Amino acid sequence: MSVAWFAFALDRLVVSTALPVIRTDLQAAGGLSWADLEWTVNAYTLSFAVLMITGAALGDRFGRRRMFVLGLAVFTIGSGGAALAPGIGELVAARAVQGVGGALFLPLALTMLSSVTPPARRGAVLGAWGAIGGLGATLGPLVGGALAGGAGWRWIFWLNVPLGVALLPLAQRQLSESYGPKARLDAAGAVLSSLGLLGVVWAAIRAEGAGWGSIEVLAALLGGVLALALFVWWERRSTAPMLPPHFFANRVFALSGLAALAMYAALFGTLFLGAQLLQVGLGYAPLEAGVRTLPMAMMPMLLAPVGGRLSDRYGFRPVMVVGLAMVAGGLAWLAVTVAPGMEYALVVPGLALAGGGSGLFFAPFSAAILSSVQPHEHGQASGAAAAIREVAVVTGVTALGLVFAGRGGYDSGAQFVAGFVPAMWWGTSLALTGMIAAVTLPRRAAVPASEQGRAGGTPHATDSVPSRPRAPLGSGEPVPATVGCELL
Repeated sequence: MSVAWFAFALDRLVVSTALPVIRTDLQAAGGLSWADLEWTVNAYTLSFAVLMITGAALGDRFGRRRMFVLGLAVFTIGSGGAALAPGIGELVAARAVQGVGGALFLPLALTMLSSVTPPARRGAVLGAWGAIGGLGATLGPLVGGALAGGAGWRWIFWLNVPLGVALLPLAQRQLSESYGPKARLDAAGAVLSSLGLLGVVWAAIRAEGAGWGSIEVLAALLGGVLALALFVWWERRSTAPMLPPHFFANRVFALSGLAALAMYAALFGTLFLGAQLLQVGLGYAPLEAGVRTLPMAMMPMLLAPVGGRLSDRYGFRPVMVVGLAMVAGGLAWLAVTVAPGMEYALVVPGLALAGGGSGLFFAPFSAAILSSVQPHEHGQASGAAAAIREVAVVTGVTALGLVFAGRGGYDSGAQFVAGFVPAMWWGTSLALTGMIAAVTLPRRAAVPASEQGRAGGTPHATDSVPSRPRAPLGSGEPVPATVGCELL
């Protein structure tokens, strides 16, 4: 699960610092604009964001191991296609294929990992898993810049091929098959949710170039909102909904989702503008700017396991509150200290504080979401949590970008700072909104009856443990606490 998560997290950011080299190399294949080049990132984000909920539903219906393996295979094929792409059209198509593969395997990874983890140890295991993803995100810009300037940008994608080839037989052999509770797929729900997310995400991506007042953007946004409204209407009436409406009636699920939406919107909006601040505002080259984002990128890797252990000991509410307070404090620091001609050292505390807060937040948020539903609903909850995160990314980049555009620009460092500072205050307000939502959470959710045996309470009738020493990962069978510890 961790290696698959690492490959996905690495690939999300590895392309960013290599874009100028890709543009130069593919320019000979035909006319190539920066708008075309941006789709090497957007195609990946779009296909992944649109299909996450559907990917989780497919795993519940056709088998989580089967769809996890299929997703890995699709991701690996897309990586090979991107490495061999002769032109920008083929590269964008291959990146979309990678996003489809990620949408299939990533939500299922969280589901299968949680199914073999005792609730009392869930925070620690999810924290360790999140730290591996943080490592991938940390290395992404650095690996992209290093390979683009050395072996060539195509090796950015070749890296995923041996990882995928090694993981496929291991997943097939070591994971046991498991299914969700529904005997049939909610096809109408899958179509409506995909269309709705497609419209909203497409509008946010295209708004930067076409403007929010353009017919294309308004039509996509309105169509997406209408499809999502129909999705909610359908799920309330479906006998086998892919996203049960009672999830959002649960206080822990709804408030945790709101806190995550606010936190990730603030964080990724800041990442989007912060990387540009280092280049436009402070004058660093792309690779130099990537290196200087490490204080923000490394902190989640270091603090995600800590957040998980604290969540197991003290409950998810206090850890989420502290994490969100750190994010708000870090963004407020940037808003106060950033000025034209400033020294880079003044930026470091704000970046580190925001990154550390996001690291503390990850594991307790995941634990809160999973603890608020029954074990057989973990797949649906994981897909919903991933969708919330992706919508937050698009929302944050768009919202903070609009604030920046209203006050600043790219003509000079001083003009960039003029837009950056109010955007950071808006990001701070978003993080504080998330913190208020987290404060109103209970300290920890009640453990479902079917998990009490795994948590160390009175064994449930279905919680008998097989005589073999270890239950295969993803089997959904309860395991003793010692096995959960071995996962670390």
